[in-house]
Amino acid sequence: MEHRKYNDTYYIRVDKNEEIIKSIIDVCRKEGINSAVFSGIGGCKEAEIQTFIPESGTFETETLTGMLELVSLNGNIITDDEGKYFHHTHAMLTYKNGDEHKVSGGHIKSITVLYTAEIELRPVIGGTIKRLFDPETGTGFWDLK
Repeated sequence: MEHRKYNDTYYIRVDKNEEIIKSIIDVCRKEGINSAVFSGIGGCKEAEIQTFIPESGTFETETLTGMLELVSLNGNIITDDEGKYFHHTHAMLTYKNGDEHKVSGGHIKSITVLYTAEIELRPVIGGTIKRLFDPETGTGFWDLK
């Protein structure tokens, strides 16, 4: 993974066999970024996609493997009061299943790169967005106080 800052934006190249979310959080830690939004594209080999099931209060996870085109990645990074990092990430991936072209997407737990991923990371300027815990989902949302 390599990254560079131009003005207030960071550009991250995630390399083969690296995990995208971990790489983004690593850049945030290294650069002292406590909250940011990001987007990206790439060629990947594995993705864990989660869906929240309200009736049970749990997440179901599906793992996709093979040549996955990451056609859209969007998310954010926030921290809690102790400085722990959290991400909320969604993505759309295309892939082949036999002769058929497929699309899958949703909430992302992790994505591993096959060739490369190119990520634009935009830190929040002039403040920090913290994490507000939500007991219904067991996750957190933006705390804009």
